[in-house]
Amino acid sequence: MLSDEPFYTIGQVAALLGVPAAQLRRLDALEIVQPDRSQGNQRRYSADEIERLREVLALGEEGVTLPGVRRILELRRRVDELEDRLARQSDELARARRSADAS
Repeated sequence: MLSDEPFYTIGQVAALLGVPAAQLRRLDALEIVQPDRSQGNQRRYSADEIERLREVLALGEEGVTLPGVRRILELRRRVDELEDRLARQSDELARARRSADAS
């Protein structure tokens, strides 16, 4: 089982995913998947980042270009943000309705 602690090295992740470390460096340079860095400036991947890498690789296998992958990930993040905002606003509206009904 993978831990959420960011301690997987680039070599470990490359071996796990069956890709060259250079490909992981490129994804980092393109700001598609940016792992945390150790004090020695070595990349340290979390389980979430490894899962994101799997998504990126799957999209690439489907023919999506790296700029396309970046855009897809940006749009997914935006959708998540909007869903969170909608949930908060729905909660606020429900509270306001309950308060109005109670008065």
